[in-house]
Amino acid sequence: QVQLVESGGGLVQAGGSLRLSCAASGRTSFSSYTMGWFRQAPGKEREFVATIRSDGNTYYAESVAGRCTISRDNAKNTAYLQMNSLKPEDTAVYYCAATNRFYIGGSVQRLPSSYASWGQGTQVTVSS
Repeated sequence: QVQLVESGGGLVQAGGSLRLSCAASGRTSFSSYTMGWFRQAPGKEREFVATIRSDGNTYYAESVAGRCTISRDNAKNTAYLQMNSLKPEDTAVYYCAATNRFYIGGSVQRLPSSYASWGQGTQVTVSS
């Protein structure tokens, strides 16, 4: 099973940017994994943000499309989430997730239950 560690969170003003990183380790072929980013605000359910498949196909939640970019560096076993034009409503704990399954449909990729491995999360706070 792959272990995931997120980093890059912090406090930023509205309109600012952050880049989150997710480093994978363990007995894994990182390049074959589908990587996802989710977030959870206080009192709310965990929600989908973005995902990238092993073939580079990406899928975004409507709330972040156009403002966020998910990417991966297979040589570094790391996935990234570049977030621009941040809003106070983006404040949440951001989690990285991984699965060795290759999902065809975006509706499946956006489900937390589709991912087997999770990181501990990194806090993102956007001030107004």
